[in-house]
Amino acid sequence: QVQLVESGGGLVQAGGSLRLSCTVSGLDFNQYAMGWFRQAPGKEREGVACASYSGGITHYKDSVKDRFTISRNNAKNTVYLQMDRLIPGDSAIYYCAAASATMPVMQVCNSGSKDYWGQGTQVTVSS
Repeated sequence: QVQLVESGGGLVQAGGSLRLSCTVSGLDFNQYAMGWFRQAPGKEREGVACASYSGGITHYKDSVKDRFTISRNNAKNTVYLQMDRLIPGDSAIYYCAAASATMPVMQVCNSGSKDYWGQGTQVTVSS
């Protein structure tokens, strides 16, 4: 059984930081690109940051570049999202997802099909 479990969400003031984690089990983590996505109330889900199977190639949504950093530890089957200088517009439910390692990283973050999803973790940024 494949499981993606996110953690690290919470309430933070604008300008603060959070680090999200997504721990994966039930699949060969090294064979999957990973991504972080978010969905705010009334809005469509959007790709925030994605990484190749090795973590060597990354892609970011323009509005989070220079503030968010995606990384992964393949030995721990975990992908991270370090979020700095948070703004209220970053408030959303954040999900991690796994996609085929053969998919270009930009495509993972956009329209590419994802094989597995986590249950999400809430991030709320107060002004």
